[in-house]
Amino acid sequence: MRIENSFIPVSGVGESRERSLWEADIISWERFDPTDAPVGPKTATAIESFLAEALPRLDDGDTQYFNEQFPDSEIWRLYENTRTETVFFDIETTGLDAGYNDVTTVSFHQQDETTTLVRGDDLTRNRVREQFRTAPLIASFNGKRFDVPFLEQCFDISIETPHLDLMYPCRRVNLTGGLKSIENEIGIDRDRPDLSGRDAVRLWSQYKRSNDTDALETLISYNRDDTVNLRNLADVVARTLHEQSLGAATGTPCGIADPRE
Repeated sequence: MRIENSFIPVSGVGESRERSLWEADIISWERFDPTDAPVGPKTATAIESFLAEALPRLDDGDTQYFNEQFPDSEIWRLYENTRTETVFFDIETTGLDAGYNDVTTVSFHQQDETTTLVRGDDLTRNRVREQFRTAPLIASFNGKRFDVPFLEQCFDISIETPHLDLMYPCRRVNLTGGLKSIENEIGIDRDRPDLSGRDAVRLWSQYKRSNDTDALETLISYNRDDTVNLRNLADVVARTLHEQSLGAATGTPCGIADPRE
């Protein structure tokens, strides 16, 4: 599903009306003809008005505009357009309260490259802010409730980039529980499946207590696994939601390959 397949941002167009447009072979904005669409004149005018503003925004890559126009539950539709530039991220901390605990490592994955910032080395306010600044879309798992507020409080920054928190679309496709249990369910592997968030706290403490560089390297590897695996998860979720919506209505294939095949 791409942004330009979507009519749901238009006032008066819900899921059922959008589906009726797809079933009438109006599967993208360029195919919309107000004289031949299965909608009334008021809705047709609303669609034309939306497209007049949305088309140049799409050409400009203005994902912030679409983030504001789409319902929160449909932000996943931005992903196929931005997949190669999406920044996947995950943090590790010394505890759960940003008022008392610290961020120890942050990993970012974009365009098949992974960067990990480490507290006391290169984990700085400017480095964190720069990683998010130019991204058209960021993606996390439970990042809206945990990672982003933690980073904003610890580094005194504001993260306004459009954000795909994969925990919520996962629930829509009956993938529940934590990230690692979902990975197991859909067949995503990691190097150290034996490690958990508690181990991440322990490894950082071990590193700080005795300068155990092996412990730090294990922590970094764990954090990077969390981050890199988010891309495969996003691909699976986007394909599944596409198949349940546009794909089910028209048989149109998703443009994202299934990483499980």
